[in-house]
Amino acid sequence: MSGRRPRVLISAYACEPQRGSEPGVGWNLVQQMARHCDVWVITRANNRSVIESELAGTGRSRPQYEPSKAGGSLRCAGVYSKAQSPAENPRFAYFDLANWARFWKEGKRGVYLYYYLWQIGAWRLARRLHREIGFDIVHHATFATYWLPSFFPGLPAPMVWGPVGGGEATPPSMYGAFALGERLSELLRAAVQAVGRCDPFVRRAARRAAVALATTTETAARLRQIGAKDVRVLTAVGIPREEIAALCRMPLRDGGSFRMAGVGLLLHWKGFALAIRALARLRQTAPDAELWLIGDGPARARLQALANELGVESGVRFTGGVTRAEVFQLLSECDVLVHPSLHDSGACVCAEAMAAGRPVICLDLGGPALQVTPECGIRIPAENPEQAVRDLAFAMQTLAANAPLRRRMSEGARRRVREHLCWEQKGEQILAIYNDVLARRTRSAASAVAIEVRR
Repeated sequence: MSGRRPRVLISAYACEPQRGSEPGVGWNLVQQMARHCDVWVITRANNRSVIESELAGTGRSRPQYEPSKAGGSLRCAGVYSKAQSPAENPRFAYFDLANWARFWKEGKRGVYLYYYLWQIGAWRLARRLHREIGFDIVHHATFATYWLPSFFPGLPAPMVWGPVGGGEATPPSMYGAFALGERLSELLRAAVQAVGRCDPFVRRAARRAAVALATTTETAARLRQIGAKDVRVLTAVGIPREEIAALCRMPLRDGGSFRMAGVGLLLHWKGFALAIRALARLRQTAPDAELWLIGDGPARARLQALANELGVESGVRFTGGVTRAEVFQLLSECDVLVHPSLHDSGACVCAEAMAAGRPVICLDLGGPALQVTPECGIRIPAENPEQAVRDLAFAMQTLAANAPLRRRMSEGARRRVREHLCWEQKGEQILAIYNDVLARRTRSAASAVAIEVRR
C-alpha cells in the first residue's frame, strides 16, 4: 500500500449515533476505524438523518452519497460522489429496499428476510464502489449475528467478519425458569439458528473470512463448526473514552436502603424473574432492599404477577420505557446492577454500569461473563433455576451487607472499563487485525510470484 492508510469498506446495517446495542456498535466501530483508515460505510438509508445530524453537530463534513433516481430498488440506492474531499472520513453510502419491500418489516415482522434482501442490494453497491476505489479490506460489522449471511466475501478483497454473536443459548437445565410459551420460544430460536447454520451463504462467509471475530467463546465454537479458520474472541461491547470519563464522575450512593437495578427489555430470557425470586429471599434479612427494573417489554405483566405472588411488590419498581439519559439518572440512584441474562452476546449495560462504579451481578454465561471479573462483580453459575436463585440471593446479600466491598468493586469496575472496554482501545485491536490480514495477503502474493518464477 506504499505507506498509505488502508482503504476499508464496512457493512453496517445497524449504525446510529447516541444508541446502545447493535446500532451503537456499528457507529462506534466506524468512528474508531476512521481514526486509522480511509473508511467507506454502507448502511441503511433509514439511518441517514441521525447520522447527518450527528456529523453536522460535531462540525464534521456531511456525507457525500446521494440517493439515485432509482429510489430504493435492488439495483442501487447510493452513488459515490467523486467530488468528495479525501479529508471527509468516514464516508457513508445509504441503501434501502423499495417501499413495497419495506412495509412488512415494521414491528419486527419479516426483519430477517428484509435483511437478507438488503445484503444482496448492498453487495451490488459494494461492487460498484470497489471498482472505483479498490478496497484493501472489507468488514462486515452489523448485523452482528453469525447465522445471518454476509455477501461481502463475493468482493475481491479479504473480509473481516464481526464481532458477531448469536451462538449463546439458554442451558437446557435452566428451562425450568420459563413458562411453556417461553420454552417454545427458546426452542424456536434454536431451530432458527440451526437453519441459519445450514445456509450456504452463511457457510461461504465463514469459510472465506480472513478473520472471524466472535463476541463470546460459545459463538467462536459455532464459527469453527461452520468452517471459519481464523476465529478470535473480541467482545463487541465498548464505551468511548469521553463517555467513560463522564460515567466515572457519577457519585456512589452514600446510605439509604440497598437498591439494585436491572436494565433492558423485559424479555423472558433476560432472567429478571430469577432476580425477583432472589430479591424475595434477600428481603428476609434485608426487608428494605429494592429492585428497579428499568425498561419495558412483553414479560412485564408476568414479572409484576410474580412480584405480587412472592409478596415483594413493594420492593420491585417498574419504570417502563425510558430514554438513555433517564437510564443513567435512575442508575445513579442504585448501588448494584443485576443482569441475570441467559444468552446475551454483549450486554453493553454491564460495561456502562461498571464505568459508573456499580458492581455487576450476572450469570456466568455469554458476553457478561467476559466483562465481569471478581474485582468488579459476581458471576453466578447457571446449573438450574433453584441453584441460580439461591446464589443470586447470596450475592445480593453479600453486597448489601458489605459497603467496603462494594466500594472496592466500584473501583475495580471503573478500572476494568478503562483498561479493557474502551472503544479507542478496541479500534486499535481491530487495526492490528487489519494489519495482520494485509501482511498475510502480501506474503501469500509474494509466495505465488516466487512459485511462478520457479516454474
